Amino acid sequence: MKINVTNTHSSLITTIRYFITYCFITLAASHGLSQNVTVRGKAHSTYAGKVIHLEVESDYISNLLQKEDQDTIDAEGYFELSFQTVYTQPVYLKIGQVTAKLYVQPDYMYGVTIPEIEEGLDYKNDAELPVNIGIIGNDSTELNALIQDYQKIYIDFFTSDENRFLSRPMMFKRADSLQKLCNVRYKNNRNDYFRNYVLYSIASINSSVSRGENYLIQGYILQKPIQYQHKEYMSFFNSCFSAYLNSSSTAKSGQTIYNLINVKADYSLLTAYLKEDKFLKNDTLRELVIIQNLWTDYFSADYGQEAIKNLISQIHQSTKVSQHKEITNTMLLFMNKMQVGSLAPSFSARTKEGKIGSINSFKGKWIYLNFFSTTNVESLREMPKIASLKKKFGDKVIFLSICLDD
Repeated sequence: MKINVTNTHSSLITTIRYFITYCFITLAASHGLSQNVTVRGKAHSTYAGKVIHLEVESDYISNLLQKEDQDTIDAEGYFELSFQTVYTQPVYLKIGQVTAKLYVQPDYMYGVTIPEIEEGLDYKNDAELPVNIGIIGNDSTELNALIQDYQKIYIDFFTSDENRFLSRPMMFKRADSLQKLCNVRYKNNRNDYFRNYVLYSIASINSSVSRGENYLIQGYILQKPIQYQHKEYMSFFNSCFSAYLNSSSTAKSGQTIYNLINVKADYSLLTAYLKEDKFLKNDTLRELVIIQNLWTDYFSADYGQEAIKNLISQIHQSTKVSQHKEITNTMLLFMNKMQVGSLAPSFSARTKEGKIGSINSFKGKWIYLNFFSTTNVESLREMPKIASLKKKFGDKVIFLSICLDD
């Protein structure tokens, strides 16, 4: 995905000058704030009254989004979102289906504008509707501006004359030429994130046209540090090792990998088997490839989800790599969350009479489970509604309220 810095319409110049002067100093370090990244923005008037969310990916293997902050856009379109980060990363600003992408760095404050949705976009299929946000006050050295500059060059390189088909050899040649041009164009740039953004964007081009495992893995993965927190590096990594275990299974006596996962579900046997692979000699790299493939296989009909979950749990318990422990923890939280048709987790709590009660005592009955706090206004407002529902359903539903106060 790319970010375009849109030109501000002349009719908005006065408003935006006011916005800059009174609301924020763009790209100024925000030391002293409890959150070290702040995004202040002005959305088009059509968004007034809507909630805007700031979301990040928990990691770049599971790619699960987590909400960091939200705000209600006021009548004039203003909003403010903040969160804490120790590394550069993309964030996603979401207003319903509308999604904008912004790269942020620690200890920065950003000013953005969100344009009106283009006419003709389909709101009926629940798909995301990407928009190109405007970034106020940035210069040519700012990360988003650099990415926009690179994307323009990228498009020019891979838009063929008269829309003719580009053969694989021609794609290889253009990818190499693009790398050479970027080496010259950005030779004085010292932004490590951007330098790797370019490198692994071009690597992904080569991966998309199957330039060969030796070229891709030897050139971009082996003998280099794993960049867990770099979106473009991990996107290349995921494409490079996609279905890698399945290909190993085909190459080595048929269903061995299938049996190790589905039947034995033993991580020690699985990692020992893959240790013979020419690209997976390194323990950390091999473990990450296994985690990545197991996550994909979890959603495949060819593998049992319980077996996959068991293996992920084994890795979580045994790994010595902190990033792997965090990634597998996120996966297990997802896999163990309550889903339609799944069993409710068992728990016990003390009743108001002082006795210990268990949710298992209501087995086979419909339960309305409510967690509340006497210090939370919203949860207290729910109580009269529960009383009304109790009158309506009587003994057909068990209404169980759990107080979270000390």
